[in-house]
Amino acid sequence: MTQIAKPIKRRRIKGDGGAGYAFIAVALVIFALFTAYPVLSAFIISFQKYMPLGSKFIGFDNYINSFKDPLFWKAIRNTIVYTVLTVPVALFISLAVALLILPLKKKLQTTFKAIYYLPAVASGVALSVVWLWIFDPMPSGIFNQLLGFFGIDNVNWLGATSTSMFSLVLMSWLSSHGTSIIIYLAALLGIDDSYYEAAELDGASFLKKLWYIVIPCLKPTTLFLLVTGVIGSFQVFQNAYLMTGGGPDNATTMVGLLIFNNAFKYFEFGKAAAQSLILAFIIGGISLIQFKFLGKDVEY
Repeated sequence: MTQIAKPIKRRRIKGDGGAGYAFIAVALVIFALFTAYPVLSAFIISFQKYMPLGSKFIGFDNYINSFKDPLFWKAIRNTIVYTVLTVPVALFISLAVALLILPLKKKLQTTFKAIYYLPAVASGVALSVVWLWIFDPMPSGIFNQLLGFFGIDNVNWLGATSTSMFSLVLMSWLSSHGTSIIIYLAALLGIDDSYYEAAELDGASFLKKLWYIVIPCLKPTTLFLLVTGVIGSFQVFQNAYLMTGGGPDNATTMVGLLIFNNAFKYFEFGKAAAQSLILAFIIGGISLIQFKFLGKDVEY
């Protein structure tokens, strides 16, 4: 019987392997064409003075010129400020809203999840147009109307260096956090009820249950949202491009917008490729630091 079983086993393994390769082949081709090839091309172009006909190899000049460019460092600083001011607040708001939704009945939970997630499927351009109206420097702007009730003069929210970055940060705070709320809510529903029951027997207050049960149990989720939030914030482009164009005086020029301008406004593709790879190394380094210091006791 052993001699009969062996050939059958070989045929099954061979067949399963072929089907497996067939299933991942499409994904591999898409990954190679739209992810691996652009990254490899950017790496090659970053060492060239790129021209459509006859690119010239110039070594590390694009990297050296980027490090010597004051605007590049200003864009890095603006991006770091934006990230520090937006990501922690976004996590806090998402967790607070998820905690408010959690005690509700299932139908109400679903309703609120749909309400909070709805802006995530809306067009970013359309939302930016609405925010341009909210930040309108004329008295018709919503924020200026609110200030008018307190007798405060109109503010040029997006046109002044003192308020333009704050305006983008405020827009991020008040924009949709639907995805993070849903992820937090799913993690909250996964916490074992026995923890809460034991805490209630000990007479623990809401804050103690939040500190000793909820926050530790949500640490893997928080780390995931923190890392993805920082990555997304360092790649922010749409808000700065549509709301301020990077101005005034480059006060809101983020790295993503600077790379876009170098590539498609000034046609310095080599410099843009070098800066995009520098940005990738910065994001990778920050992600490693986050996992090293915050992910020691985290298991997924």
